[in-house]
Amino acid sequence: MKMKRIVVIFVLAVLAVGCGSDKKSAQAPHPGLDPGSPFVIPSEVEGSDPQRGIDQCAALWRPEDGTQADFEVFVREWLAPTPEARRVLFDKLSRMLEIFNTGYNQLTIELGRPTVLAEGEPAPIDYLLAGYDVAAHHSDDLFANKVAFITILNFPHYTLEEKNALGAGWDRYQWACARLGDVFTERVPAEVSQRAVSARSAAEAYVDTYNIRMGHLLTEEGERLFPADMSLLSHWNLRDELKSNYADVPHANEKQEMIYQVMERIVTQEIPAAVVNDPAYDWAPISNRAWKDGAEVSLPAEGDVRYAHILSQFHAFQEVDRWCPSLPTAIARNFEGSLELSDREVEDLFVRFLSSEQVRQEAALIRKRLGRELRPYDIWYDGFKSRSAIPEDQLTAETRRRYPDGEAFHRDMPRMLRNLGFDAVEAQFLADHIVVEAARGSGHAWECLGRTEPARLRTRIGPAGMDYKGYNIAVHEFGHNVEQVTDLYHIDYYPLFGVPNSAMTEAMAFLFQVRDLQLLGYGRQLIDDNATLDIFWGMYEIMGVSLVDMYTWRWLYDHPAATAAELRDAVLAIARDVWNQYYAPVLGTPDSPLLAIYSHMLDYPMYLPNYPVGHIIHYQIEEHLRQCGSDAAFAAELQRIYRQGRLTPQAWIQGAVGAPISVDPILTAVSCILSK
Repeated sequence: MKMKRIVVIFVLAVLAVGCGSDKKSAQAPHPGLDPGSPFVIPSEVEGSDPQRGIDQCAALWRPEDGTQADFEVFVREWLAPTPEARRVLFDKLSRMLEIFNTGYNQLTIELGRPTVLAEGEPAPIDYLLAGYDVAAHHSDDLFANKVAFITILNFPHYTLEEKNALGAGWDRYQWACARLGDVFTERVPAEVSQRAVSARSAAEAYVDTYNIRMGHLLTEEGERLFPADMSLLSHWNLRDELKSNYADVPHANEKQEMIYQVMERIVTQEIPAAVVNDPAYDWAPISNRAWKDGAEVSLPAEGDVRYAHILSQFHAFQEVDRWCPSLPTAIARNFEGSLELSDREVEDLFVRFLSSEQVRQEAALIRKRLGRELRPYDIWYDGFKSRSAIPEDQLTAETRRRYPDGEAFHRDMPRMLRNLGFDAVEAQFLADHIVVEAARGSGHAWECLGRTEPARLRTRIGPAGMDYKGYNIAVHEFGHNVEQVTDLYHIDYYPLFGVPNSAMTEAMAFLFQVRDLQLLGYGRQLIDDNATLDIFWGMYEIMGVSLVDMYTWRWLYDHPAATAAELRDAVLAIARDVWNQYYAPVLGTPDSPLLAIYSHMLDYPMYLPNYPVGHIIHYQIEEHLRQCGSDAAFAAELQRIYRQGRLTPQAWIQGAVGAPISVDPILTAVSCILSK
């Protein structure tokens, strides 16, 4: 289950989404015009709040843009004098935004194909091309030709606090104008944003090729527990293989213990570098010994390579920081700017959940079901899903029969959508606007950004066809794609396309993923007691992982001169601290570093909190959809929710279910279930 890929283009992000504010700041590297300079608003201007746009333009105006007199001429020429003139400008700029987004998206897709799709081995040049930010100079160009200033002048930026306060009284057009005001908020130099993109691309390449050759893992007695040809990507496929062994399969617990040892070696970086993605070596992860051609060999540990990728991105983001005085850290930009929830607000949600008595109560139920004391890897307990009672080999045989390749999965999409209640016309429309591609990594959904292109579903497909793990991920990404197509092609104003943040799109993907067996013909899947307990336990796992990610970045800003080795030690300490506070009292085994295993910590820093926030929202929506009564009503209500578009998260969830974001609904539900 991997994130929705969001293309960073047309300054909709530039790795600094939401940097801006309507306040001038002397901290900016290039302060704008003198804030005390008088400016008389033209008398013919009607309505709106022209002073806000003028002030924001002045804050970003640089000497190379012109003098004070030039600025006044610019304002008089380009400030729309009437609401009608402003609407014409809105339509023109919206069309421009879509054209640029579409074009840059296509370039980014094509440059990245060799490194992200399973189409042969990429050449070294492919990684350089994939790391090229095709829109790196676009912001500079649009400020230089004044298009960015024209946008800011007529469609100024509103802070998150202002949007939440004022948005309830806005109509759809006013919301769209406010979102247009989010496009240009800072001027990050092209070379700065390019370095950030390159650092992320390098981390992503490292993650996407980090495979463990499971058939070459040995027990201390020299036994092989896994098929000879099994190769699992860390961490996703390792986790999913561990989860599959909660079914009644041979050596299930032995396999789980071995995978846990592999994960610990990866996190601590004690894993021999040579055994990663190399079938030439056999490796016993418990003792950390290795063999080649039957002879034991001494191999150097990976050391701190994993943490060097995090550090590289931190240094790149530090350069971005100085251009974002209103949100001057990657933490602020990620949460207040991108997620549109503060990191403290998110932390409070997680801590309230992790500290709840319901966690201990559910753990006691799991302990009883397993008939043994809990182990750290039981954060991935999979016994609440109906599929856990079905051997994975049986599920894989079915998915391989149905989906020998991506095209077969694509052909089946209309049927799957009809199964969920979409009418035949809409089901075909959605399928026609999605393409399926074989991924080199675990898979992702690449969104469409213009109404002339498809969304892309990318998933790992083996030579024998799509195994069950790949199918489950594909259904998750399919959920992303349906959302992406719906809230783009059926949106009323282009600046509102999409959902408020990545957590919302994860919630939409979860809605599909929990119905994967229904789509295979195993009967209708509803959010019953087992499903609620499963969602709850998944939230428990991912919230701890997210806190480790968040605390790591706070530590980095407190220790900006840290080395990769120092960062490694800090992350391990943070992971153990979070474990000891919220997990050891429930699962036992103090000081486990397991929570640091997630690969998104490397290639998409601070993305992880999107998952638990997405789970919270997913459950709130499931509770709402439960009352629909039929699949047709389910699909219709789902489409209504999608078509709200990109409001703020709190406004969006209020429109969706009539309540704010809260963990209380699932805490209450679990209490009721466990008290039966």
